Amino acid sequence: MTHHDEAATPPAAPGPGKDATPAAGGAGTPTPTGAAPGGSATLMLTLATIGFAVNFWAWALISPLGGAYSKALGLSAVQQSVLVAVPVIVGSLGRIPVGALTDRFGARIMFPLVSAATILPVLFIGFVADSYPMLILGGFFLGLGGTAFAVGVPFVNAWYPPARRGTAIGIFGIGMGGTAISAFTTVRISDTYGETAPFVLVACVLAVYAVVSWLLVRDAPGRVPAAHGSFLARTWATFKLPATLQLSWLYAVGFGGFVAFSVYLPTFLVNAYDLTAADAAARTAGFVVLAVAMRPVGGTLSDRFGGIPVSVVCFAVVTVLAAVVAFQPDLVPLGTVAFLGLAAGLGASSGATFELVAKVAPQDKVGAVTGLVGAAGGLGGFIPPLIMGAVYQLNGDYGLGFAALAVTALVTLLFTLGPVRRGTRG
Repeated sequence: MTHHDEAATPPAAPGPGKDATPAAGGAGTPTPTGAAPGGSATLMLTLATIGFAVNFWAWALISPLGGAYSKALGLSAVQQSVLVAVPVIVGSLGRIPVGALTDRFGARIMFPLVSAATILPVLFIGFVADSYPMLILGGFFLGLGGTAFAVGVPFVNAWYPPARRGTAIGIFGIGMGGTAISAFTTVRISDTYGETAPFVLVACVLAVYAVVSWLLVRDAPGRVPAAHGSFLARTWATFKLPATLQLSWLYAVGFGGFVAFSVYLPTFLVNAYDLTAADAAARTAGFVVLAVAMRPVGGTLSDRFGGIPVSVVCFAVVTVLAAVVAFQPDLVPLGTVAFLGLAAGLGASSGATFELVAKVAPQDKVGAVTGLVGAAGGLGGFIPPLIMGAVYQLNGDYGLGFAALAVTALVTLLFTLGPVRRGTRG
């Protein structure tokens, strides 16, 4: 895994808060691709962050209603876990082709396309799905919303210079807060205005964003589209990069842990602490908000101190606090402090990982690397809910699941200090 010269970065890329201007013509200057002269990097970052949040809001619609679906349809703990996990795995694996397509066609095309396509499964779940198989089908296609991440990272990456990318991509990561919006609002809107109301609202918001992004989103001046060729060949070439595999593991644990908590924490709090569904959803939203807020903090700290030291500290925090939660302490105060600490550690580690992606990935493969790393993160979020559901169904206790998280975080810490650190110095 090697560093790439900053000189290879398109000269038009601005720092945060500065307007971008097209690269001056001349030998070796890439032809601008769909970039508007004088386009604002800040505006593009804002649009990308909003798009990420809106699509993640849609992506997370099933999770807050998991308890209601379980009660209405008589689902087992494992069935409920599968229901909330299906959009996660589809959204994760979908990032691989969507990231590659973004390298090829740009966010100018992909943001409106992904947002518009997500409207259909949202309305299907709200108005058509009335059985477990139908919900699984709707959740499968709802995974489209989770692929927006692989559109935004290469888009933002192209607008900012290497020294500012950790901060910029960390700010973009605030869009993870779409899951918090879902946790805060879905049950309340459903209880107040009817079961279909949250789905109608989200479909309308997606439609508005699809139109706005089509009108306003512009790819960075000098963006070089990925070379033509077989999608499978380009994906395999990206997969073989040492950076892809190493950072995929870090993101699978960091972001995957965040996703797992965001989708399964409501169920855990209801089962382990006898909270109401509304109370559990509100506490989960607090967890998500803190994790989201820490993502840009992790990116900014990584710009200053490096992604490796920040990642090591984050995984050390997760190791200790997951071990604490394994003993299922009282929710107030120790349990709450531990969960909030986990949120901070997982959120900051996600920002640190993508500071490393921005630093080491070839510029024409940032989308493809993002897709693969993002897929690993989502898959990391798919497995723990299934494990937690199975452990609880067998033992009536979650201790073993959290102990496994503590061990995994410790192994990741050691992996970061070893192969990942050596690779970034290579």
